[in-house]
Amino acid sequence: MNTAITLSTLKAMRERGEKIAALTCYDASFARVLDAAGVEVLLVGDSLGMVIQGHPSTLPVKLAEMSYHTRCVAAGASRAFIIADLSFGSYQPSCERAFASAARLMVAGAHMVKLEGGAVMADTVDFLTRRGIPVCAHIGLLPQSVNQLGGYKVQGRGEAAATQILADARALETAGARLLVLESVPAALARQVTLSVAIPTIGIGAGVDCSGQVLVLYDVVGLYSRPPKFSKNFLAETGSIEGAVRAYVEAVKSTVFPAAEHSFYS
Repeated sequence: MNTAITLSTLKAMRERGEKIAALTCYDASFARVLDAAGVEVLLVGDSLGMVIQGHPSTLPVKLAEMSYHTRCVAAGASRAFIIADLSFGSYQPSCERAFASAARLMVAGAHMVKLEGGAVMADTVDFLTRRGIPVCAHIGLLPQSVNQLGGYKVQGRGEAAATQILADARALETAGARLLVLESVPAALARQVTLSVAIPTIGIGAGVDCSGQVLVLYDVVGLYSRPPKFSKNFLAETGSIEGAVRAYVEAVKSTVFPAAEHSFYS
């Protein structure tokens, strides 16, 4: 039987330079496929609002829906580490509300919760981790803040913006975050962040130097009609879903993916 992936496993992978392969997942059937194909981390992402529910953003996704999909993924996975997104509005305005929401996802089967935001979320991260809930922080492009950002734009370009992202990463690590997702930031900045913190970084549109990579599953298998620049359809070159997932894992492990065309630069 394969040993279950834990936070200690992911930390050890970072320390020995072994890349972490992560994918979003929303149901038991795909969880079994991804688990068997060697994916270490299954992210029950609020991206389900776009790829499953058909919304233009992640904002309409409800906590109850995140809990439901987390329970489905947990039923299908036997080895992978499961992270569940806290949905928009479920971890504001109070730490107590964040704890109640996070506890609901942990009971549903998550091993960790993910929340978006920089240093402003440090108190929430501290509150959760001191009460036994592991936290993955998410900085760079924040899909839940798409209206404030004015669209899905690369973040961290320019000295001031890059300095802020570095400061956010350090503040979140100090607060207790155990993983850090970097989305849509220049590759050089993502490398700098990765070297500046001791926790694993998981990139999505953040270059090849992060500790690992994550993509939306539906982009990997060519099911989403509007894939972003940083994604790749692995099904096109393999012909099967399992083959596509295994090709993705191998590409991440060998640092073939992401290539230059999937990355952003200052």
